[in-house]
Amino acid sequence: MPSLGLVVAQFYGELAAEMEQHARDAAAEHGAEIAETIPVPGAYDTPLAADRLARRDGIDAVAALGAIVSGDTDHDQVIADAAAQGLTDVSLDRDKPVAFGVLGPGMSGAEARERVDYGARAVESALDQLEALA
Repeated sequence: MPSLGLVVAQFYGELAAEMEQHARDAAAEHGAEIAETIPVPGAYDTPLAADRLARRDGIDAVAALGAIVSGDTDHDQVIADAAAQGLTDVSLDRDKPVAFGVLGPGMSGAEARERVDYGARAVESALDQLEALA
């Protein structure tokens, strides 16, 4: 049974909780176990927690979840770029799949709420990567 770690950015708490539930449901549907979950303040904070999980022998892959909603500046783009690059670095450095399940940038809160099922897609992506790299 594949063992996954979840990193859940809490900045948009209600969205995060829904995404996490979708992720847990997808893991159960695919016969995987969520071995550990680390909540972090926001999407920018996901790489360090993902790295901690990816270092553990009992974790086969990691899925990072969260939402980045657009504001009046380009801050959402900066956060998304940093999170994506950081998570990519973790995956390459640890030689483990790290799925990017962070919504945004460039979306409204309403658009993000419509996409909470991406929590499931992140888990499915991590599992697909595991299978492809086996």
